[in-house]
Amino acid sequence: MAKAKGARVIVTLECTLCKENRSKRSTGISRYTTQKNRRSNPGRLELKKFCTHCNKHTLHREIKK
Repeated sequence: MAKAKGARVIVTLECTLCKENRSKRSTGISRYTTQKNRRSNPGRLELKKFCTHCNKHTLHREIKK
């Protein structure tokens, strides 16, 4: 028997400032992985997380894999 898809999925969060400002100072993009409930949060996830490249708390958005 096949299992039904679970409500929880693993998503990747990416820094929005690093993505916009590709300067010489920041050499990479900060990424985090987390889980979200597909039923309670059908939209894109946005969280404030610490970016190691920007050295401050910035907005991280869910990206496609």
